[in-house]
Amino acid sequence: LAIKHGARVVEVHSIGYGSAIRGGIESANSEFVIVGDSDDSHDFENLELFYQGLINGYDLIIGNRFKGGLYKDDMPFLHRYLGNPILTGLGNLFFGTNIGDFHCGLRGLNKTSYFKMNLTTNGMEFASEMIVKAKLHSLNMIEVPTKVFPSGRSREAHLKTWPDGWRHLRFLLLYSPKWLFFYPGFILILIGVILSLNFINRFIYIDQNILFCAAAILILTGFQFVLFYALTKIYATNNGLIPQTRNYKSVFTKLTLERGLILGLSSIVFGVGYFVYNFDTLKIVNEKYSYMYVTLVAICLGLQTVLFSFFFSILGLKSKQK
Repeated sequence: LAIKHGARVVEVHSIGYGSAIRGGIESANSEFVIVGDSDDSHDFENLELFYQGLINGYDLIIGNRFKGGLYKDDMPFLHRYLGNPILTGLGNLFFGTNIGDFHCGLRGLNKTSYFKMNLTTNGMEFASEMIVKAKLHSLNMIEVPTKVFPSGRSREAHLKTWPDGWRHLRFLLLYSPKWLFFYPGFILILIGVILSLNFINRFIYIDQNILFCAAAILILTGFQFVLFYALTKIYATNNGLIPQTRNYKSVFTKLTLERGLILGLSSIVFGVGYFVYNFDTLKIVNEKYSYMYVTLVAICLGLQTVLFSFFFSILGLKSKQK
């Protein structure tokens, strides 16, 4: 039908929603491109707002089906009241965007901005990637109302509610190491420190041995989360997954291998010295667990810092080579 009506049809060999759209955009002859689904669900007769947005210098114009007026049969119940609102809310929270419909397929963009975003995903998560990458690269986005209609396709939809919902969520988490690693780690460390204060001024009346174990686990696990955040951020930047921040290079001049080794080894020496100094006190049953707690945490934190420093320096070498 498309060929019959004079359209230029592009064959894309890679399977997936994202692959098809990337193939289409890259084959387009014009600077301005409108992206949409060909199942009669998008309102292609009313593209003036998209076109005006591109004319006015916006890099990405996103349709908002909720502002365009939704009817009962226009969107599946789970997508309308659960999937889309939750994923859109998380996307706005993680990346500081202000988009009301993360997954509307009707969009306008220019090819210059498209190549800046370096889009790579093949599946349905491509819709989220486009918005996230536009935000990370400080591109100008605007949202415009658009109408959506019940699908006119004669086959089952390729979209799978739960698997594709997970793909969107997974993408958002992987591109936001701060929410995936740093914030959970910080919270774990904070809870561990609060439990540790119970040793000085008891305000939680639970067996002290349980509190010792819980505090140690929380602090060590939280610290590991924070280290993973730093390493993931560096890896993602070095491999072009996220753009380089203004202060990125200065991090490697401040956090050197030598400084990390000094800090880590100092913590280990402190832990061992604390254990030796209080060795006689360890014979007292009520006291030995508190001393063992300090020793364990100090040594483990030191070891984690030493290992992190080596890995951090290796990633730093790659960054300097680039």
